[in-house]
Amino acid sequence: MSVDLTGGIDQSREYVIASKPEDPEVRDAVNVWIESADGAFGMRIGIEALAKEWDAHDIWLDIAFADGRVISFRESHAPHNSIDADGLSSVRGAGPLRFCCVEPFKRWTVSFNGAAPETTAELLAQGELKNSPEPVAVSFDIDMEMVAPPWVPGSLSAQARELLKGKEGGFMSPRYEQLFRAQGVLNVGDERIGLSGNGLRIRRQGVRRLEGFYGHCWQSAVFPGGKAFGFNTYPDRGDGTPAYNEGFVFDGSGELQPARVVEIPWLDRLQARGDDVSFVLETAAGNVTVEGATFINTRSVNKGSAVLPPDFPIVQQAHARYRWGDEETVGMIERSSPPSKITS
Repeated sequence: MSVDLTGGIDQSREYVIASKPEDPEVRDAVNVWIESADGAFGMRIGIEALAKEWDAHDIWLDIAFADGRVISFRESHAPHNSIDADGLSSVRGAGPLRFCCVEPFKRWTVSFNGAAPETTAELLAQGELKNSPEPVAVSFDIDMEMVAPPWVPGSLSAQARELLKGKEGGFMSPRYEQLFRAQGVLNVGDERIGLSGNGLRIRRQGVRRLEGFYGHCWQSAVFPGGKAFGFNTYPDRGDGTPAYNEGFVFDGSGELQPARVVEIPWLDRLQARGDDVSFVLETAAGNVTVEGATFINTRSVNKGSAVLPPDFPIVQQAHARYRWGDEETVGMIERSSPPSKITS
């Protein structure tokens, strides 16, 4: 059975907003997670254009190596021209970073050429930032070929769709995500590294509101044979109301099949690697157990974090090895919990 890589979404959704929106809260963002197939490193790369700060797009880059080194870059830069030679708004770039939609829902590229500070996963886990870290030269060119239909949160579950009409939808903002294979070259200092791996691409357009955010667990990966999974869920609030919980499994052909996660690896500690992130998905065909362990963890560093509420969730962004039956792969995991729920 063939795969419709659009998932029924109009191809125009792939193109970026070319001019400043009237609503100052509207955001247009592209970000990707990439894992080297051998588990040597993982990357998180993104750019966000916020209407009220349209002349300075936020860009971020994390390159986390399994040995504990982390390149962590956060800056704002003037945007690139978003219109390509064919008159399409296929480019979202600023400063040293550039994303390009080559073919909607099929192929994207991302490149970077600049200098970025280096730290360690241990320091990030402890919430410590180096003072005036030495920058290292970083460049890469990566080609991304999509391999599964996009998942639109709320599209696979009536309960999830209803919940996303409330606060939970504001936490996410209108978005979809799509798994891919990646090929490219990464240069760090004098080191040249060939990249062959997997990744997840996220497109967001709209208003995002994080007031009242209380934690989450989000995991996704594609396996060598083509099967894949993805889910996102929020913790119970303790007031009897249902929490958002939605995901999918994919057998490599046809459509995404609905799932919900019933055993969840919530974030309860901060360390550099080695977290057990195994989980169980409930599907119409039965339960699916996926074993997982992180090979490198990073703690999110945000501009303006000093003004967040005192128990605002700490966000951990990590890269993991997963095993589903007799297949193994690498993939992403992002989790968050309030500091009061993190014990070590």
